[in-house]
Amino acid sequence: MSTDPRVALSVLISCLEEHLSAVSGKRGAQDASISAAFLAVADAFEEYEDSLYEAYEEFLPLTITDEDDDDDPYDEEHESKSD
Repeated sequence: MSTDPRVALSVLISCLEEHLSAVSGKRGAQDASISAAFLAVADAFEEYEDSLYEAYEEFLPLTITDEDDDDDPYDEEHESKSD
């Protein structure tokens, strides 16, 4: 059973709002609520993109990257090692 893209979008927006709340109420560097909100956004994004493709054969102009990705162009530590 596929998800209606409008429902999936609504869930994604809600997850983004929860992420903002978690970030703005951060209680230390290892706040578990931020990690949970991050994962919820990633899951909701994938669900929305899947439903968008199923309904309209379209994709979003965004991608989710693995946070353990060694090829992260914004990883300053990685860049200093390769210079």
